Amino acid sequence: MNAKNAVIATLLSSVMGTAGLGFLPVCLASVPGRAQDTAQTPIAKRIGTIKAINGNTITLAPESGPETAVTVQPNARLLRLAPGEKDLKNATPVQLQDLQVGDTIRARGQASDDGKSIAALEIVVITRSAVQAVSEQMRQDWQKRGIGGPVSAVDPTAGTVTISILSLGGKSRTIVVRTSKGTVIRRYAPDSPKSEDAKLSTLQEVQVGDQLRARGNRSAEGDEFAAEEIFTGAFPRFAGLIKSVDASAGTISIQDVVSKKPVQLRITADSQLHKIPAELAQRFAMRLKSAMPPGTPGALASASSSSVSGANGQAASSGPPAGIGQGGGGMAGGGTAGGARPGGGFDFQRLLDQTPAVALTDLHKGDAVAVLATQGTPSGGSTVIKLFSGVEPILEAAPNGSQAMMLAPWSLGGAPSGDQ
Repeated sequence: MNAKNAVIATLLSSVMGTAGLGFLPVCLASVPGRAQDTAQTPIAKRIGTIKAINGNTITLAPESGPETAVTVQPNARLLRLAPGEKDLKNATPVQLQDLQVGDTIRARGQASDDGKSIAALEIVVITRSAVQAVSEQMRQDWQKRGIGGPVSAVDPTAGTVTISILSLGGKSRTIVVRTSKGTVIRRYAPDSPKSEDAKLSTLQEVQVGDQLRARGNRSAEGDEFAAEEIFTGAFPRFAGLIKSVDASAGTISIQDVVSKKPVQLRITADSQLHKIPAELAQRFAMRLKSAMPPGTPGALASASSSSVSGANGQAASSGPPAGIGQGGGGMAGGGTAGGARPGGGFDFQRLLDQTPAVALTDLHKGDAVAVLATQGTPSGGSTVIKLFSGVEPILEAAPNGSQAMMLAPWSLGGAPSGDQ
């Protein structure tokens, strides 16, 4: 199934009262069935999104596996289930002509021997508009109750993960994320930042250096967080000068000052490319400089002569992951327009998300960039999730590049998805 359908399935799982990804088949399968279902007539179930409707035949795209041809029988019962409902007694009868492409349904009936089609006696539908409403509700909830940052410690026995969040002045603070038996933990795929590609996981799989996103409730003191849902994954960050750009192949090469090696990255349709306005970059650089001891050389100035040089003969730097923000543009919590947080805080990462978008053809050799990328696979390499150009002043101010890693904020929209 394509990413859009998978996102719908994830959203619907929450609508149906489950913890999240992977539970949709369970929750829809638990809806009471027809009285005439008997052991003599095995009843099959198919769940997915309507791809096409031709007469009384529906082409269904399931969450996984091949498409299914659903033939709606003359005596079939068709019901619309409202978001949040788990019982068909509150469902509304509908007609076949009321169904639309994009609606998500569960079909019940007799499957063919090859499993490619099903004669449906019952259709339960949740409309596309209902899914969109739930998506917005989830986005707002992640924005209000989301938090995130790089993992600095893991204690599976205590059920805790400690994350570090880097402030605008370069100082770091820690938050202890506490899990419970009800906490759902998922791990991102190595080649995707999308939640629909994440798999159910355990706290034992979380590693120091991973990026973590969690939804839940923060303590009054702000130093602890009770997580209801957690996403983790390895997402490297780079800051450096572009060595080459191949727009036709959709790739760029960046010199990594730490390893003194070039990093090859893919650009896809999902990659987000931005340029930080000069004034904003200078403001951030000034904050970094004010937090550093006098005379501290910046990443560009302190780079060795063996590093790749750009138009100014300076090299860029790379460093460990720094604080990330999400929740709706910035994972460290909810944000509002202009970078202000509810309550008077400042969400620099949200402000970065509002910087102008650029195309791959706008990037050139010698440009300084900060990048958030996927871990990648041996065969596919790493893919750019977010890239920010115009960061020369920041790299000049950052002593080792670590502070500049804030320029690759973890932001996947309202919910933790690349549909976001």
